Amino acid sequence: MTPEDQFAYEAAQERVKKIKGLYTHTFVYAIVNALIIFSIARELPDNETLFQPGVFSTAFFWGIGLLGHALSVIIPEFILGKDWEERKIQQYMEEEKKK
Repeated sequence: MTPEDQFAYEAAQERVKKIKGLYTHTFVYAIVNALIIFSIARELPDNETLFQPGVFSTAFFWGIGLLGHALSVIIPEFILGKDWEERKIQQYMEEEKKK
């Protein structure tokens, strides 16, 4: 495997790790929040509704964090281009060679 191929493989591997982390985070978010809401719903008296501010606060604030995680995975490629990381690494490698 050439150094360029090795570099491309490692970059792809890192990208896959980030995407896998996002999928895991999303799955845990869905399961935990479903369990929280279900347990609150079981405890509610008959005359109260589930739609109260405190019931969904965990899902809301954790959702903001999940959105940030998703944007950190999606935005670099969307805004900077697919090969931005590779170009920057090549730039820094060239700078190191000049030193």
